[in-house]
Amino acid sequence: MNVKILLRDLSKEIVDAWATVFNGYSDVEVSCGNIFDAKADAIVSPANSFGFMDGGIDLVYSHYFGWDLQKKLQKTIQKDYYGELPVGSALVIKTKNKDVKYLISAPTMRLPEDVSKTINAYLAFRAALIEINKFNKDNENTIKKVLCPGLGTLTGLISPMSCATQMKKAYDSVIRRIPLFPRNLAEADTIL
Repeated sequence: MNVKILLRDLSKEIVDAWATVFNGYSDVEVSCGNIFDAKADAIVSPANSFGFMDGGIDLVYSHYFGWDLQKKLQKTIQKDYYGELPVGSALVIKTKNKDVKYLISAPTMRLPEDVSKTINAYLAFRAALIEINKFNKDNENTIKKVLCPGLGTLTGLISPMSCATQMKKAYDSVIRRIPLFPRNLAEADTIL
């Protein structure tokens, strides 16, 4: 997959954690600032399983793209995912924006709650990367650059370093094809 990942957040702590764990990754760019100051084909939404975009970074997205995007996302979740997009799943929908053409919904939580003791940032980022792969295989107009904020770091209370480490594991697994498959179930619990 030939996609540039733009990790961008207002939190210096998150940006510093990304810079540490993604040091030397040429297809990953880390920066601090407003997520919409960088240009990309798509943006990751770390929302909830029901597509409500009225809190955290998703509220910023709703103001930027308009509330119709939430309606479109929720209709897609209802139609294609039987009313709920579980953590570990992702989908791509078109926006009506010429600068950021696609939204990738990759929930970090089922409902707004503390997910700090989970691997939900890993599951969400992994799902987003897999969905980008699928999208690019099936579409002529591919996603070449993706914006992504911290995952689960605001409402979900995932620490910056935990988020960054989980995202790196997902990137390594999907993009670099470094398998995380355990030899047994006991090992499965220690991989992340």
